[in-house]
Amino acid sequence: MVMSIDRAELLRLVEQVDAHVVDVLPRREYEESHLPGAHSIPLRNLTSETVADLLRDKPIVVYCHDGL
Repeated sequence: MVMSIDRAELLRLVEQVDAHVVDVLPRREYEESHLPGAHSIPLRNLTSETVADLLRDKPIVVYCHDGL
């Protein structure tokens, strides 16, 4: 299920159910700034193989900050 969430819901998911946070920024931008604990999987590399290690029993939050 795909849905948008706000910061409060992200924090709740991370704190209460140990959600995975995936940052899809290009590697260089990820290295400059990312959410603590976020996994880096650049959008161009986002495939079923690159997310295979993420546990399916936890929520997966995909995040991209475009600088706006």
